[in-house]
Amino acid sequence: MQELATQYLPIMIFLGLAIFLGLLLIGAAAVVAVRNPDPEKVSAYECGFNAFDDARMKFDVRFYLVAILFIIFDLEVAFLFPWAVAFQDISMTAFWSMMVFLGVLTIGFAYEWKKGALDWE
Repeated sequence: MQELATQYLPIMIFLGLAIFLGLLLIGAAAVVAVRNPDPEKVSAYECGFNAFDDARMKFDVRFYLVAILFIIFDLEVAFLFPWAVAFQDISMTAFWSMMVFLGVLTIGFAYEWKKGALDWE
C-alpha cells in the first residue's frame, strides 16, 4: 500500500495544486473585478446581440456554420505542416496521397463557396 501511495503522490500534489490555483484565481477575479459597466462595455459585441438579453433567443445558424467551417479548414491545413517539413524525405505515394487530400479540400472549399456558405449578408 505504501508503494501505491508513493506512485500516486505526484498526481495528488498536481491535482491539489490545480484545484488550489483554480479557486485562488476565481476568488481573485471576484475580489478585483470592476462592477461598474459603462455603456460601451454592455453594448453589442461582435456577434451583434445585446450583452444582457434572453439566453434562449433564436439567432442565425450562420454563426455556427462559419465556426464549423473555420475549425474544419484550420485542422485540415494543420496536416500540411508535418508534410511540408518532411517533404524531401517522402515517397511518391505520400506525395500523391497529399495531392488527393488537397484536391478534396479544394473541392470542399469550392462547394462551400458555390453554395454561399462564405457570404455574409
